[in-house]
Amino acid sequence: MFESEINAVAWENDRLVLLDQRRLPGEETHVHCETSEAAAEAIRLMVVRGAPAIGIAAAYGAVLAAREAWREDPDHWQLAIQSRLANLAAARPTAVNLAWAIRRMEACCAGITSGDPAPVMLREARAIHEEDRLANRKMGEFGAELISPGSAVLTHCNAGALATGGYGTALGVIRAAWGQNRLIRVYAAETRPWLQGTRLTAWELLRDRIPVTLITDGSAAYLMQQGRVQWVIVGADRITANGDVANKIGTLSHAIAARHCGVRFMVAAPVSTIDLATLDGARIEIEQRAGSEVTEFAGLPLAPKGCDAFNPVFDVTPAGLVDALVTERGVILRPDAEKIAKHCQ
Repeated sequence: MFESEINAVAWENDRLVLLDQRRLPGEETHVHCETSEAAAEAIRLMVVRGAPAIGIAAAYGAVLAAREAWREDPDHWQLAIQSRLANLAAARPTAVNLAWAIRRMEACCAGITSGDPAPVMLREARAIHEEDRLANRKMGEFGAELISPGSAVLTHCNAGALATGGYGTALGVIRAAWGQNRLIRVYAAETRPWLQGTRLTAWELLRDRIPVTLITDGSAAYLMQQGRVQWVIVGADRITANGDVANKIGTLSHAIAARHCGVRFMVAAPVSTIDLATLDGARIEIEQRAGSEVTEFAGLPLAPKGCDAFNPVFDVTPAGLVDALVTERGVILRPDAEKIAKHCQ
């Protein structure tokens, strides 16, 4: 299996260490979080991004919260931790893995009856991290089986090792397919306005010596129309009970173009990204970020002064446009509510 040594999230020297993805590819620096508030702020500011990686970072943030609460009030730490966990959970509203990880850490809290909770919480956070790594490798193998040798694929945003506990979801499929000699080329959409495709996906793939061609977001439909890709492969921040997919803004456009051009559309995500409590995409809260992310670049103005901007971070792709949903449990072709419910049992 093709491997990658990129680690976006780590626990070192009793603190959370995050590769600062805002500074890639020009500079590889790390942010060290010694408090739960620092962890929440790093998630809010997109030091760490990608739904699985956010969940893992939040799990380690919960360890910091437990340590703080224990030091503050050893006899009532389970009460003292609640506001800190709530702060972590509120850091990014759309990524379901964040809420999932916090719920799991809350359950861990409830099972601790005596002693310092931090070591027990750390074991749980490490388990979440390792489970994600293993899940990525499994879904990579499942997804790669769908790709015919000699294919080229398009991916959007970054759903690689940087966005997960390691290896990646969409890029995990791509890494596995490359290792099996099924791919001849990967196209990466730039992904405005944060340019995750330009800064992160291209960096990951080139680091692993996988050939990548960068395109503007607006070029994707033309690329598909010309028959130059056979699959679009993306990750997900939330998948609803009926199979609708919330992912980085621009994903919906690629899905529509893919269906029109006869290109297949694959979503790769762990089961923890499936939110059975949310019936469909219309019920997903879509995060809105500052318009300055669109009107400026690296602090330099691009648009005329006073120009307004619409800046949703995600869009929702209807399940009817998804040809394959790949998780660590296997492949769901043409996902719908019934198939997803059965898959999650």
